[in-house]
Amino acid sequence: MVQVNTGPALVTGANRGIGRAIVDALLARGTKKVYATARRIETLADLATDPRVVALQLDITDAGEVAAAAAAAGDVTLLVNNGGSLEFADLLAGELAAIDADLRTNYFGTLAVTRAFVPVLERNGGGAIVNMLSLVALGAVRGMGGYSVSKAAAASMTQAVRAQVAGLGITVHGVFPGAVDTDMIRAFEIPKTSPADVAHAILDGVEAGDEDIFPDPMSRDGHKAWRDDPKALERQMASI
Repeated sequence: MVQVNTGPALVTGANRGIGRAIVDALLARGTKKVYATARRIETLADLATDPRVVALQLDITDAGEVAAAAAAAGDVTLLVNNGGSLEFADLLAGELAAIDADLRTNYFGTLAVTRAFVPVLERNGGGAIVNMLSLVALGAVRGMGGYSVSKAAAASMTQAVRAQVAGLGITVHGVFPGAVDTDMIRAFEIPKTSPADVAHAILDGVEAGDEDIFPDPMSRDGHKAWRDDPKALERQMASI
């Protein structure tokens, strides 16, 4: 099991939503240093007023910026891959560029950051990787088909990486949130969980050693439905 406040952490996409809430939750739990990253560093200005926060510019689809982040944050023992893209692309009628954008960010970008930081975590004696996935990885939503595919790919990657680093003292955790009250799905009029509650549930799950974390009521209900009858969840998600 991992104590999330024992070493420096790095959170991608930390300027808003769940990423911002995870930074706040880490600080509240006593983490002494958090690298907060975003594509535009100026969006981290308010977070960086805390002396425990180190702001870094990081577009996870940019190989140069990924390498620079790994070099700058060489003491990290907790990596939170939160940065993501949601283009609402229909797989049959949507723009291929939008589908590609979700895959480049949510799958290839997350993988690139993971590849860069596994050696960092190994040098530091181990640690944890947290990949922000989604309930749509278990049941696709038609209107966000590109996003669903990218998160399913990231979920499979999470499993593969978990197996590869098992002997390095590194745990890998997949997070499958449902509806969270962030800018991404603000237009959806459905019950949503606050980012703060989700962030604390994620950190609780990491500390408990949970490999798969379902941090809100919708995700827990979806997980139960998926375990009981995967096709029923598929039909339920397809109807959204």
